[in-house]
Amino acid sequence: MSTIRVHTTQNVTLEYEVAGLGERIVAALVDYLIIGAWVAACTLLVVLLKINDNVAITIVFIIAGIPYVFYDLLCEVFFNGQSLGKKARDIRVVRLDGTAPRLGDYLLRWLLRLIDVSLFSGLVAIITIAVSSKGQRLGDMAAGTTVVSVRPRPQAVPLGMQLANSGYQVVFPQAALLADHDVATIRQLLHRATLNGNYLLINEVSAKVKALTGIQTDLPDQPFLDTVLRDHAYLATQ
Repeated sequence: MSTIRVHTTQNVTLEYEVAGLGERIVAALVDYLIIGAWVAACTLLVVLLKINDNVAITIVFIIAGIPYVFYDLLCEVFFNGQSLGKKARDIRVVRLDGTAPRLGDYLLRWLLRLIDVSLFSGLVAIITIAVSSKGQRLGDMAAGTTVVSVRPRPQAVPLGMQLANSGYQVVFPQAALLADHDVATIRQLLHRATLNGNYLLINEVSAKVKALTGIQTDLPDQPFLDTVLRDHAYLATQ
């Protein structure tokens, strides 16, 4: 599976594993099953209650149609870049500059779904994702986003050795002040919070690390913690 390197405005390089085309298709199928179940439930309600009034039927189908139209937008906005299908497959929408997507980014992705997914049964999205080096459909290209895997990757070689062999440059030397048990706790909390989309917990962990190390930075919380973990792993090998 390919990876992308994101260079943030703070001159920090982040590496993400791009979500595979198959993963995104499976996630979309899960979403379609959820939406289909909702529409079927609303239709069944009309049949079981023997609703004959045209106004009542129209209202029920409007209620059924709203989630169908706005499902992806609402899920990504309120579930931090994940629909239920994406959450099931451990993938998430991120910006290419390392920051969290904004409402406008999600809106652009949603609007361009009409071309990417709705027209030609998703063929446009499949082609653009397949040929893009960053796994982007048209909506991602317009919004400056992509979809990445948040599933932890197994590492045969210790992270510190990988970084040492790649000529890594330490961003925060104060990471050496953290004890090994502190780093283990940070890693566990960050992994748990990322999977659950708990950005409040990530913020709290970030604030605690800054208090322990005296680091001052404008880097967003998650990229900051990722950088501190890499710095500590590298410094531990020196």
